[in-house]
Amino acid sequence: VRTVPPAMPAAKARSLMRTDRIHHLVVVERGRVVGVLSARDAGAVRDGRPVRELMAKPVVTIEQDATVRKAANAMRGRTIGCLPVTSGSRLVGIVTTSDLLDVIGGAQGRPSQEERHTLNYKSAHRSHRRRADTGVW
Repeated sequence: VRTVPPAMPAAKARSLMRTDRIHHLVVVERGRVVGVLSARDAGAVRDGRPVRELMAKPVVTIEQDATVRKAANAMRGRTIGCLPVTSGSRLVGIVTTSDLLDVIGGAQGRPSQEERHTLNYKSAHRSHRRRADTGVW
């Protein structure tokens, strides 16, 4: 989980999301979760604006021992894209819509993109040249 302080410039937070290829940052102040900044929120960046002006608050969190169903219902009922996961008051993770889709789609047991094997076989195919007289491919 990537965290940022509320005083961080929003442009810097947006850059961090792009670099790390993530869509959500948890905003933490004095060890407490105070908001969430999504890529959509940060997309409205105006020069010099701090994260605190763009973050979603109040933040909805979920305890680490909660069920996937409870997390999905919390997100669906509030139309939010992520939930910070806590143990007591301590931040321990984050659940995103993509995580839930992976669970539903069964991607947890599937090999990663790098581990998948390419099928190498030949099949009959049509010529990809357009016939000049008909305009048909």
